[in-house]
Amino acid sequence: MRTLTDADLDHHHAEIDERGYTVIEEAFDEAFGRRVLDELDRIVDERNIEPADNGFEGRSTLRVYNLLVHGEVFQQIPTAPCVLPLVQRVLDDQCLLSTLSSIDIRGGESAQPIHSDDQVIGLPRTGHAVVCNSMWAITDFTEANGATRVVPGSHRYPEFPTYGEDHDSVPAEMAAGSVLIWHGSLWHGGGANTTHGRRVGIADNYCGGMIRQQENQQLGIPREIASTFDKQLQRLCGYGTYNGLIGHIDKQDPRTLLDPESGHDTDHAMLWDGA
Repeated sequence: MRTLTDADLDHHHAEIDERGYTVIEEAFDEAFGRRVLDELDRIVDERNIEPADNGFEGRSTLRVYNLLVHGEVFQQIPTAPCVLPLVQRVLDDQCLLSTLSSIDIRGGESAQPIHSDDQVIGLPRTGHAVVCNSMWAITDFTEANGATRVVPGSHRYPEFPTYGEDHDSVPAEMAAGSVLIWHGSLWHGGGANTTHGRRVGIADNYCGGMIRQQENQQLGIPREIASTFDKQLQRLCGYGTYNGLIGHIDKQDPRTLLDPESGHDTDHAMLWDGA
């Protein structure tokens, strides 16, 4: 996968700050995208996944949640050097993985209502990001097949969008292998697919370390699977503390549940250790 240089990070962070989103082109290669697509199709077939049949998730859209339990190819996504360093600039280096899921918009799907990903958290809009999300283009994203629609600059609006209302938006078109990254306050929504093809993306979403994750990673991922993750992914899933305090278990770093020896880590000291 592509590794972002400091100049790349400066450029894309500035775009997110100015308009609320950015697109990283050629973030991953065709072979990786094919592996992801093949695995998604296998999961959908094995689990007989059907559309959720509601206005938000879609009536012609297939979604697979909790992807980290489904194999190593998905485990590469949250820590990818083409995305995570930029997300950490928007949030901080103690951010968490909020959810990892797939969104396969089939032909005939209508547009998703415009929304912002932080509006269910219950905090006022201050301009400070508590959510930063990404969409990996496994297939091409075009206006015709349902590319994510965005309202540029809306991350600075003082109000949340009213659910179900129409808003002027533009499609974030991008070629397969690209990743769209946006500020969690940005107004956006999946587009309508007016073609006979499919628009497949991976929603790789993050939140600040003090925010509850959308998916309960600690319960949803069996501990025997989480113990095989590298340390960075374990911490993204919540096996760690925020500022050496929030999320501790009996004054211990939660990662000791996966690796008892991790209590000796020097890179994640508890708050009281320095008192």
